[in-house]
Amino acid sequence: MGFAAVDVIRAKRDGRVLSDAAIDWVIGAYTAGEVAEEQMSALAMAILLNGMTGAEIARWTAAMIASGERLDLSGARRPTVDKHSTGGVGDKITLPLAPLVASFGVAVPQLSGRGLGHTGGTLDKLEAIPGFRVRLSTAEFVGQLREVGASVCAASDALAPADRKLYALRDVTGTVESIPLIASSIMSKKIAEGTDALVLDVKVGSGAFMKDLDSARELARTMVELGGAHGVRTVALLTDMATPLGLAVGNGIEVAESVQVLAGGGPADVVELTLALAREMLAAAGRPDVDPEAALANGTAMDSWRAMVRAQGGDPDAPLPAAAETELVRAERAGVVSTMDAYGVGIAAWRAGAGRARKEDPVSAAAGVLLHRKPGEWVERGDVLAELRADDPARIAPALDELRGAITIADEAPPRRPLVLDRVS
Repeated sequence: MGFAAVDVIRAKRDGRVLSDAAIDWVIGAYTAGEVAEEQMSALAMAILLNGMTGAEIARWTAAMIASGERLDLSGARRPTVDKHSTGGVGDKITLPLAPLVASFGVAVPQLSGRGLGHTGGTLDKLEAIPGFRVRLSTAEFVGQLREVGASVCAASDALAPADRKLYALRDVTGTVESIPLIASSIMSKKIAEGTDALVLDVKVGSGAFMKDLDSARELARTMVELGGAHGVRTVALLTDMATPLGLAVGNGIEVAESVQVLAGGGPADVVELTLALAREMLAAAGRPDVDPEAALANGTAMDSWRAMVRAQGGDPDAPLPAAAETELVRAERAGVVSTMDAYGVGIAAWRAGAGRARKEDPVSAAAGVLLHRKPGEWVERGDVLAELRADDPARIAPALDELRGAITIADEAPPRRPLVLDRVS
């Protein structure tokens, strides 16, 4: 059945519910280039302003899945469970988490992305490891899941191609924040990936897309329902992103911090969230009885990490890139670190060269921010609060301005905020 794009736009503009046939047609026609970019832009804005029903979101997601291939992971010969984070600052959790879960005989098929703006990208981090390949064929991907248990790589262009087009369009048309479009974007790719189960890490706070808990809960509920409707066991944790995760914000330095966690050390918040997500993933994969904390302590998670890095062409023993320029930020007064705004720290790392403004921009593997203090810690005047790293000296000054503005010192400690704020299943 044929439709006119302008009629579909008008229907959503006027707050009407789109039929299944209209949704199937517009996604198929847009993917084929028969619906113009300006027409899909108008429809995306209408969806942002007027929302979608649960049934509309489910059909929109199904149509995006149907626009490409759906992977068959049965060749992994293990239960499969994936994790997806909605993005944050210092969020390197995938790096220790995937090999940790894999060390228990579970396959973790992690199709990841690159950073944009203040949020870091898992693929950019892994490419800081000399030789690491993020582009794998489907046969290589499934074979590595079978032999190693974990693979972190880029998604194939054939996976939900409608989402790839629409994601790029949303980024330049002010429609990124739409919960129906965020949920369908994430879940179309994860369902098409073919995993049995999925654990979502929905970030909340200044460094996240979702700034408040109510919006984050709505997004989490929408995605959990979409997963269940498509036969993927799905659970979501809502986690704090008012402050960066860990001490390292950048590419290579986040790899180094992840290795510390795999060696049984690392910052307490990174370890806490890694273990919380690991327990959810293992339970979803039918292994609720095992102890992931022990796997960090006894080295089995590190063995899985090294096997994964080698399988993708990387050298786990190679030194990580070092920045040419370093600048310290010191406390201008004594007191307690009150805030360390995740967004501001993320922008500072981006300005230093760790992130990109456009998808085609290069990133520095060595640039970033290394935090020396976190909120709640006492400092004396002159103590080092953070260390800025860059390859290009011209990037230092603007990055320093952002970093200094992200840190405040007060007379009293701020109220303690839990890392895991809620669970949705």
